[in-house]
Amino acid sequence: MKTYLFIALTIGMTLMAVVAFQQARPVAKAPIYKKIQNYSPYYIDKRFGGLQIMSKEDASFKEKPVNMEVFHRLEFLEKEWAKKHLTLSDNTIVVKDNNGTEITAINILTQEDESFIHSFYGI
Repeated sequence: MKTYLFIALTIGMTLMAVVAFQQARPVAKAPIYKKIQNYSPYYIDKRFGGLQIMSKEDASFKEKPVNMEVFHRLEFLEKEWAKKHLTLSDNTIVVKDNNGTEITAINILTQEDESFIHSFYGI
């Protein structure tokens, strides 16, 4: 009986670890994400205790979420930023600054990029 209990606990713990790993993974990104990320004010910085989210615009902005939630929090912040700073027009993403002035326009080249923009950023 003790052998079966040990095997069941091992299998249960392994399944819990796999589920936790899958939930902590960030969403798969399309190639256009890297181009848009250059204009996003948020980035991940390494610290002694793990990772933290910093802002290029506000030096006092610093979030230190639990390591399992860092990428989910970064994605949330980027989506909120995109609602105000990204617009889509004629297969082109227009990036705007805080004043609403156009910084750049990024062409959408593939269907993968376009579907990623609609699903990830919601525009």
